[in-house]
Amino acid sequence: MDIDLTAWLNLALRWLHLIAGISWIGASFYFVWLDNHLRLAKDPKPGVGGEVWSVHGGGFYHKQKYLVAPEHMPEELHWFKWEAYTTWLSGFALLILIYYFSADVFLIDRSKVILSEPQAVLLGLSVIAAGWLVYDGLCRSSIGQNVVLFGIIWFAVLTLGAFFLVHVFSDRGAFIHMGAIIGTVMVANVFFVIIPNQRKVVDTLAAGGQPDPALGQQAKQRSVHNNYMTLPVLFTMISLHYPMIVGNPHNWILLAAISAVGVCIRHFFNLRHTGQVRYEYVAASVVGFVAVMVYASAMQKIGAPVVAEEEATFATAQSIVIRHCANCHATVPTHPDFDVAPGGIALEEADAIRQYANQIYEQSVASDLMPLGNETGMTDQERALLGKWIETGAIIETTESTVSRAEGQFHD
Repeated sequence: MDIDLTAWLNLALRWLHLIAGISWIGASFYFVWLDNHLRLAKDPKPGVGGEVWSVHGGGFYHKQKYLVAPEHMPEELHWFKWEAYTTWLSGFALLILIYYFSADVFLIDRSKVILSEPQAVLLGLSVIAAGWLVYDGLCRSSIGQNVVLFGIIWFAVLTLGAFFLVHVFSDRGAFIHMGAIIGTVMVANVFFVIIPNQRKVVDTLAAGGQPDPALGQQAKQRSVHNNYMTLPVLFTMISLHYPMIVGNPHNWILLAAISAVGVCIRHFFNLRHTGQVRYEYVAASVVGFVAVMVYASAMQKIGAPVVAEEEATFATAQSIVIRHCANCHATVPTHPDFDVAPGGIALEEADAIRQYANQIYEQSVASDLMPLGNETGMTDQERALLGKWIETGAIIETTESTVSRAEGQFHD
């Protein structure tokens, strides 16, 4: 019995990453909701800044928030940190397993920049570290005290980072590293600022002293930033399923625009928690998403100007698919990095090529995501020929095949 340990490790890490991420984001969203719903108590206790009553699962809950800290340390105190740490550790392990161990396949695109595998890995690690250093420097500067100005500058930095990465790495590698930059900033906020500041408050209180209110304010600043970065980082996690975004010639602009939509959505809910219902943010989110859809579609067509010069027959299309796709997408892949066909899609047979024609078009014609890193050297003319067959012949042949089967069933 053969067991593909790499595939099972991939599954285990991905599942752990998902579970931990849900726990972290859920706790983060809940505490932002809680903070925004605090109201002054009718009979306020000393040092209590607000309270909220809630009901869930058949029980009533009464929460209070202290302006700095209670007078005495409680016997039991719950810390929220391992959700964040586990999310990052599992995500970073996935980054190593998929993009660093197989950098030549998933990370390097030699049509952009010729890099060795060690160079690509070192560059990837460097941009992740640089992202945190720039962010932390902005937070500690006077810019960090101006929420709007900080948001604009940090958004611009991330956009420039996306522009750089899509011109150096494969499109998939660039998007996943943008997610890694944002995710690393978020967990570093927890590890280097939020938890240490909370520990200082607890230690001071345990020693009978008066905690410094600035510690809580610094932690709150980073927590709010994390809240607004959550939806953009979630989008980078699912973006690889949408080649019309990742494989678009202007993918870095689309990533920035969709991230802005995510920030807008998050701001709407944050305001709503405080009792402010601002539907203009909903409208802006919808308009922004529609604008992304229209722009992405327009840029796809502009980005593929090559016209197929030959007749686009099925035989021609099949030879292109066999030459450039079937080394991975086969019953028994010949590519050294794949033991089974990605997605379970084998493209050796004619019926399979017709069945998956739309997916082939999305991955290899409307975008150049496939072949991975274009390691087989698929030309623009081949992509144009493949696209021409899919746009005409695939539809006709599929329709005729369906009619023939229906007629056969009728006569039977």
